[in-house]
Order: sequence, then structure tokens, then C-alpha cells
Amino acid sequence: MTEATAIPKPQPISKAATLFYQVAMSQPASHLFEVTLKVRNWQSTTLDLKMPVWTPGSYLVREYAKHVQDFVAHNSDGQILASKKNSKNHWQIETKNCSEVTVSYRIFANELTVRTNHLDSTHGFFNGAALFFFVTGLEKQPIKIKIVPPQSDWQVTTTLPKVEGEANTFIAQDFDTLVDTPVEVGTQKVYDFEVLDKPHSLAIWSKGNANPKKIIADTKKVIEKEAELFGGLPYQKYLFLLHLSGSGYGGLEHKNCCTLNYPRFGFRDRDKYNRFIQLVAHEFFHLWNVKRIRPKALETFDYEAENYTTSLWFCEGTTSYYDILIPLRAGIYNRKTFLENLSKDITKYLNIFGRKVQPLGESSYDAWIKLYRRDANSDNNQISYYLKGQFVSLLLDLLIRAKHHNKQSLDDVMRLMWQRFGQDETGFTETQLRGVITEVAEQNLDNFFSRYIETTEELPFDDYLDFFGLYLKTIEESDIPYMGIRVQSENNQEVIKFVAAESPAAQGGIDANDELLAIDGIRVNAQSLNERLKDYQVNDTIHVTVFHQDQLKTLPITLAQPQVSRYEVAIQDNLSQEQQQNLVEWLGK
Repeated sequence: MTEATAIPKPQPISKAATLFYQVAMSQPASHLFEVTLKVRNWQSTTLDLKMPVWTPGSYLVREYAKHVQDFVAHNSDGQILASKKNSKNHWQIETKNCSEVTVSYRIFANELTVRTNHLDSTHGFFNGAALFFFVTGLEKQPIKIKIVPPQSDWQVTTTLPKVEGEANTFIAQDFDTLVDTPVEVGTQKVYDFEVLDKPHSLAIWSKGNANPKKIIADTKKVIEKEAELFGGLPYQKYLFLLHLSGSGYGGLEHKNCCTLNYPRFGFRDRDKYNRFIQLVAHEFFHLWNVKRIRPKALETFDYEAENYTTSLWFCEGTTSYYDILIPLRAGIYNRKTFLENLSKDITKYLNIFGRKVQPLGESSYDAWIKLYRRDANSDNNQISYYLKGQFVSLLLDLLIRAKHHNKQSLDDVMRLMWQRFGQDETGFTETQLRGVITEVAEQNLDNFFSRYIETTEELPFDDYLDFFGLYLKTIEESDIPYMGIRVQSENNQEVIKFVAAESPAAQGGIDANDELLAIDGIRVNAQSLNERLKDYQVNDTIHVTVFHQDQLKTLPITLAQPQVSRYEVAIQDNLSQEQQQNLVEWLGK
């Protein structure tokens, strides 16, 4: 006879915690978003909430938690739960046996950029990283979001999927998606259009001289050309969200949308309009390059700290190269305009002393502490990975084209990066990136990478342009003896904003933030400075009077040779037939 086996009692099934956010804005003029988070089926004794310190695409710790106020947590009976801050962005709530926790807080939002939040009497705009906490351990959990507009005529524009049967309610599949999907609430005008059988929208907030019909027509061309490069569109729908501002400029890429900030009256002038289309081309190109083709360091985002990579030169610089190339391919402007735009960028690059100090890879790595934290010495000790990365990408494109007689190009690098890393969103290392470029080029590029990414050696533009019948021409040299300062009038003072490294001013002891008073005993200001310098010759010594930290100083400055102020990518005389053909195959006629 055997003993009966005890039958275990059934255990209650543990339900996964659910997350629900409500975003209200009952008093828009206060600039305060009213946010409520409900966590249901909670089963721990503490609830940890953390606010991101940065947002992908903008590589700076912005400390979004500084805008949080009026934080309070309740249980389902309305009783206040004890909470404390464990760090700058970390709140911990004592939940004891509570299965439902409601957290409410407000976010001050009065910064109109593509990476922050803005709320006023005309609209509400927010980015997920700057508005929402993530719950530690539930980053992959779906999140439901309800938007409560302050007025019945305000609509919600976002690419988040709607929840059927619930007004202004949406679902994000996880916290990454919530961060990656900005939301516009207000009376923005929305224009729908279709490209390659997929729905697109252009939403425009505020007033200006933007022409939606023209913007959409040219945007369609950009979309088609970029889709042609990569072999299709990797989304179901896409939104272009355009904010018209007083003097703002910028863009932020997302997987299914982008946010653009542009001067409200910057669309009639042809050059300004072209710059806008380049911004569109840039942010749209990012939906492949950086949102899906991204460095290993950005494969999984750490929202609480810097995510270091030396490959931002490819993410942003290569995208910058394509943002002037795509409108040319799309027929929005011609070869002449492309070369003019390229010349402007090269002029800017060659007038930044920092290119001689900071290598390109270091520029990428130090984005967190340098690019977005500019000071009076920035142009002396750093170079933008956007700018130099653009020209390293240009040289690589020309190198590959020359090697393969235009049968292969940087386009093939992008396609191969897409196939190997982008489609599955597998992060690449700098070594893997260089390997793909080398594979397409079919030559050893170790020396190229070492010289132009790891050191500050000057870029040899002419060596690469010659195959295409082009050269870099000094088009304008200043007729003003070189002193090396930039001056700006501020509050009835003439403030020296920048002193160029190794310039006569720097060698003579002038510092940024000195107040400029006189040259040779006669008052001078920002407007009259250049005219005054024209009265002198190279090697003349002038006596410059400044206030340096409130101390009056007169310093002898010996003027130097005038500086080159403008370069031009020009077509050589007497092009060979081969050069003409190469140029046409690269840039068209």
C-alpha cells in the first residue's frame, strides 16, 4: 500500500504590470504639461522611475529631470505613498502591498527645439525622453498614452498607433518607441500625400511663408531618390513635423517621422529654401543611417549616461554629404548649385582652426562634451564631425568612383551597410564600418583612415577632385590685414567674442570677452573695425586698448597677412574627355 501523493494547491497567475500615461495641458500659457502615470498589477515593494538624461540623435546630456515638479504618488485609495529621489533623475516610491500606483507630476515646457518640449497658447509639443519616466525593468512593456487637449479644436498628430474606440489614445510598443515618437497637439495644418504607395503627412505649426504644395512636391522627389538608393521604404507611414519659428534651425530624426525647425520666413529666398530641402533630405536619410544602421554603442540605448562611439562622423557626416547630393539627384537644383553649396561648406571648414587640433574620430567620441557645449575657444580646439565627416565621405565617394570608373560609389557602401546591419538593426563597430568601405573600394584604406580619421592631417581635396576635372580655387582673399578677432556689440559694449589661435591678437595677449575700446587711441566698434584695419599694412604694429576683467590695457599687435575668406570648387580649364565623362557620371550635366 502506498501513500497518496499530495496535490499542490494552484498558485495565482502573476499578471504583468501595465503602464498607462495621460498627458494633459489645462493651462497652456503656464507652459506646464500635467502628466499622470498609472502602474497596475505592481508586485514589488518599491517602484523605481527614471527620467532620461538625453535623447537619441542629440548627443548631449540635457538633464530633462530638471523640468519635473509637483511629483506625488498615490495608491488606489488615494493615499499618498512615500517617495524619495535617489539621484538627479531617479525617483523611488514605497509601494508596500499596492498593486496599483498613480504618479502625477508636471513638466515645464518652454523651449522650442526639436529635442525638447514646448507648450503655449498655440500648441503643445513633446519628445518622449523629455516628458516620460521609464519604469526600471519594464522598458520593453507596451505603454498606453492618452492625450487631453485643452480645447476641442486642438488635434493630435503623431505616428503612434491609435487605440480603437478611445479618443486621442495611442499605444507605444515599448519605451524606446515612446522616446522615438514626438507628439504635436494643437491647430497645426496637416497635409497628406502618398509616395511609393505609402501614406505620408506634412504637419505645419505656426505662421510663415512656407508653401505646402511646393514643399510636398520636392519632398516627394527626395523620398523617391533616397528610397531608390536603399531599395524601398522601411516603414508603413511617415510624418514630417515642421515648426515655423522666429530664428530656430534644426532637425531630429525618428524611425517613422522627423521634426524640423526652420525660420518662418525662410522659404521664399532660393538659397534659404534649398537649405530647408537639404534639412529634409538629411533627416529623412537618417531613417536608414543612424536609426537603423547604427553604431554598436547605440544598438541598445542607455538613457542615463553618455553612449560613446567614434562613428558619428559616418552617422552624421555621411548624411551631411548626401543631404547636398540628394536634391541634385532629385532635380531640385542643378550641378552649379551643388558645387556652390559644397564650396560654402569647404570654406567654412577651412576657416576653422580646430581642424588642426581635433581628429575626426575624437570629434565623434567627444560630442557629449564639445559639439553642443560651445564656448569662446571652440573654433580653436574642435571640428564638427558633421562638417569634416561630410568631406571624408566626399573623398571616399570620389576614391571609390575613380577606382571603379563610376561603376561603384559610396552608394554601394550605404547599401551594403543596410543589408548587413540596418535591416536587422544590428549595431556595427568602427572596424566593421571600415571593413565594408574597404570591401567596396577593393583596396587597402588603412592609411586613409589613419590620416583623415585618426589624425589632423589636412584633407587633400585636389588629389581627389582632379579625376572629375575639378579643383579647389582660392576665390577671395581679404584686403584687410589679419588681426584675428570677432567683435559683437552687446549692451553698449564692444565685446570680443572670439580670438583665433596663433593670430596676432592671441599672440599680443587679447582674450575672448575683453571689451574693445580703441585702436591707436581712437574709439572703434564692431561695425567700424574692418574699415579701420584697412588703413594699415601687413607688419604694422597697432596699439589696441581693451578692458580686460575691468582693467584697462593697451596692447601692441603686429598685423599679419590677409586671410583667405572664400574657396570655390571650380571646373578646370581644358577638361579631357574622360574628366568630362567622370564629372557627368557623378553630378550630371
